[in-house]
Amino acid sequence: MSTPSPTEERLRAALDARARLIDAHDLSPYRPPTGPAWGRRRIRRVVSAVAVTLAAAAAVAFLLLSGSPDRPRPAPPARDPRTSPPATPVPSSNPGPPTRPSPTSPPATPPPTSTSVPTQP
Repeated sequence: MSTPSPTEERLRAALDARARLIDAHDLSPYRPPTGPAWGRRRIRRVVSAVAVTLAAAAAVAFLLLSGSPDRPRPAPPARDPRTSPPATPVPSSNPGPPTRPSPTSPPATPPPTSTSVPTQP
């Protein structure tokens, strides 16, 4: 074991002198702290929990009551818009002048194309 340095000896002597100044009368018996039973932090936690609970209840009530049957709901489409039946001409019982196909409908037969190949004499 090494010998203590002069600084360490002085520090120990100062602490020992300070400890001798305190006697049993200076020490008080243990008493529980007095003051409010509820701390501010505890009150804040309870208020926060109540506020969150009320907000959640209000959100649930809004969602349940917003779907009231008084509002008309949009009617579903009569048929599926993605699939449309092919357009078939309806035969007419009245013979009349022949009808020309509309410009939007495809022709029944492809138009003749001229594929003339030039020949060399």
